Order: sequence, then C-alpha cells, then structure tokens
Amino acid sequence: MLETLSMMGAGFISACSPMNLLAMIASTALGITIGCLPGLSAAMGVALLLPVTFGMDPATGLIVLGGIYCGAIFGGSISAILIHTPGTPASAATAIEGYKLTLKGQAAKALTVACFASFCGGLLSCISLYFFSPLLAELTMQFKSPEYFWLSIFGLTIIAGVSSRSILKGLMSGILGLLISTIGMDPMEGVERYMFGVSTLYNGVNVTCALIGLFSMSQVLILAEKKIVERAKAAKIKDKLTLTKGEVKRIMPTITRSWIIGNILGILPGAGATIACFMGYNEARRFSKHKEEFGTGSIEGVAGSEAANNAVTGGSLIPTLTLGIPGESVTAVLMGGLIIHGLQPGPELFTTYADMTYTFFAGFVLVQFAMLAIGLWGCKIFANIARLSDSILIPSIVVLCVVGSYAINNNIVEVIIMCIFGVIGYLVRKFDLNAAAIVLGLILGPIGENGLRRSLMLSDGDPSILFATPLCWMLIALCVLGIFSPLFMGRVEKDMVEKHK
Repeated sequence: MLETLSMMGAGFISACSPMNLLAMIASTALGITIGCLPGLSAAMGVALLLPVTFGMDPATGLIVLGGIYCGAIFGGSISAILIHTPGTPASAATAIEGYKLTLKGQAAKALTVACFASFCGGLLSCISLYFFSPLLAELTMQFKSPEYFWLSIFGLTIIAGVSSRSILKGLMSGILGLLISTIGMDPMEGVERYMFGVSTLYNGVNVTCALIGLFSMSQVLILAEKKIVERAKAAKIKDKLTLTKGEVKRIMPTITRSWIIGNILGILPGAGATIACFMGYNEARRFSKHKEEFGTGSIEGVAGSEAANNAVTGGSLIPTLTLGIPGESVTAVLMGGLIIHGLQPGPELFTTYADMTYTFFAGFVLVQFAMLAIGLWGCKIFANIARLSDSILIPSIVVLCVVGSYAINNNIVEVIIMCIFGVIGYLVRKFDLNAAAIVLGLILGPIGENGLRRSLMLSDGDPSILFATPLCWMLIALCVLGIFSPLFMGRVEKDMVEKHK
C-alpha cells in the first residue's frame, strides 16, 4: 500500500514538470477544438495526433492523447448547446436541454453547467482508474498462452458485437482486422505472408497509418460527399460563466449519479459515452424535483448528460490498460498509441513501467483541471470555431493525415497504406461495419495467434490445453456473452434515443 502511494506521489511530481503541464494544456485545448466542430470525433482527433507523440516521452505522449480524448468529449457540448448540433455523438443528449437554455438567453449558464459537470465526471472517474487498474493487472499475471488466446478472442467479440447494430457485421469487422493482421513476416517460421514484395510490410501493417486512415481520412471522404453548408450562427454569450451555491448544490446529486453510470458503462467494453449520456440524462429526469423544466431547459439535464459521458473516459481506460480490451473506439486508438510506444497492456504497466503509468494517471487527473479552466475561459472562442466551414476543415485534415503518415518513417509507402485504409474506413461506415473492431483485429490478432500457436507447441498439438484452466473457461463464457450482448445494448441505446427525440 505504501509503495503504491509512493508511486502515486512520484507520478504527480513527474506530471507537474513544465513539459507535461504545457503538453496537457495544449492537448486539452486542441481536444476541445476538435470536439466542438460538428462532424469530427474524439477517435479521429486522437488518431490524427498520434504521430505527434512519437518524439515524446511515453508518459507525455499518453498525457497528450488523454488530453485530446477528454477535451473532445467535453467540446461536443459547446456546439450542442449553442447551435443545437452535437460536436460528438456523446453530446447528443446535452443538446436536448442545453439548446433550450440558449433559446431562453441562458447560454452562459448551460455552458458553465456542462463544463463543471464534465470536470466532476472526469475527475471522479480517476478514482476507479487508480484503485481498480492495479487489482485487475494482478489477475492478468496468471495468464499464460491459452489465456491470452481467449482474451484476444473476447476483446474482438465484445467490441465487434456491442458497437455494431448487427452481430454478423460486427464479427465481419473483427475478422477483417484479423486477416489484415496476418500481413508481414510469420513470427514463428519467418515466412513472408501477403507482402507482395513490399519490404515496408515486413513487420506488418503500420498501426498508426491504419488508425489515421480508418478514423481521419475516412471522415474527410464522408464530409467531402456532403454539400458544404454554412453552419448556424452561435448564440452570443453575454453573462459571466459562473454558478451560484444553490445551483451547484442542486446539480451535485445528479453529477454523482451520472458518474457512477458513466464509470460502470466505461468499464464495460463497448458500451461507450453515447449510451452513457442518454442514461445519465434519463436518470437526471427520473430523480429530479423539477421535472417540469425538462424539455424547456434544465440544468440538471445538461449536468446528467455531461457528467456521465465524461465519467466514461477514466472507466474505459481500466480494461484498456490492464486487459488490452478497449472500452470504446477512442481507447482502441489509445491502445494503438501504447503499442507504438513499445508498451503492452497488462501487468508490466504496473511493475516494469509503473513510473510511466502513474505519471499518466496523474496527468489524466490534471487534464480535468485544465479542461475546466480552458472551458470556462475560452467558451466564446470555441463558439466561433464551431462555425468553421467544412471547406476549411477538409483540406486541413488531409494535409495532417498525409504529413502524419509520412513522418512516421519518412516513407511514402505508408502514406499509400493510410490512403488505402481511408477508403476501407469510408466503405466500413457506408456498410455500417465497425472501424474499432478492425483496429482491434489488427492489434489483438498477433497476440491471439502467438497464444494459440505457442499453446499447441507446448501440448504437441493437443487442443485440450485451450480448455485446461478455470480462467480459460471464464474467458470462453465472456466471449459468448460478448457475442450476444448487442441484442441488449443495441435495444437500450435505441430506446434511449427514441425516447428523447
């Protein structure tokens, strides 16, 4: 216990270095900017900025990605409140009450509530991140080759199933990722697989190029096919961005409730911030003493939605860092960032790389304070950014995609790979497949393959080794649950969305 507290303290000292503080302020501001631009997403922002972190210390790089993640989730509420267009899907419920408050001339009040609730939800989620992650990491120390095989299968089934409207389409996405992961040199026998004479593919498809293509370049293609229209003019913010003691006292029970909801949904792989925001809003209305305000502009409705979707951020990092199973698409990209920095999710993050991990945790806590300060200070600026035309966004994102892909290894082939994945990502969206499941297939494929082949080597080809331990059977049960979970989660999300239309 004392050792853990010591590492936590050392993490905060390291996170407070001038470089880390500058990185978290800049990344949080950038994340809010990305979030408040309708059509862009947190996953796109994290993928786009991955190459920027290559030259950084791993802890600083992860703090940057965490700042973009948290900032983008909050940033979506700015355009949701001011122009009734959620910047990210996670702020869809915020638009219901937030825009009504804007129409009543209370835009400043709505933005202040959104910022404060986002801060509280994100900060409280750090509690579970600190205390549950090491416990789960200890469990993974018992994993051997068979368990890693089933863990990779579980990761694929649950994210593929929950994040897609169709079990078949979800599994198709995961299988496509697995097929792509086989490209490169065979890890056991050294045989070339699907390389077609391209030496760049020796170590497989570059994960960063795939991420940039799937989440960023595909978004460019989606935006480019739509007619460019002028965005609605954001309402002017005339009042000061403050809350009275009475208002804080009124929304705190809602924030606490939404924190629990968002945290649990964040830990459950695949549930995500979109479902959390609607559940947080729904429970805020259920327990409110001022139900008559809902539908006409309620600060409790805004607080319930924003606290829940920001509480997902810390919760979703727990399975990502300990088991290598992302809670949602953004953490799938973040896991790619971990691997790019030479780090593998699991117990080593809390032993060998404990200094880096606890610095990241401390940075994640401080990011919440940066988000609060930047959000309250810069809302008027971000309100104007939210109106930025797609005619400016599209070429800007293309340039960043190309430069970021080329900068990885100064190799034009990787730019071509990024463009190919951009087209794949575009088709994935058109056919309602799941980009996050493809990324997981790409990342977890080698882990599952190595686990399976090593297990069979150890047992002289006897497959019973894959069913030899209670942990194996536990993971098999989770795989079955993961395949059929969309029947429940999909219905929950559909009911929530339809109820509040």
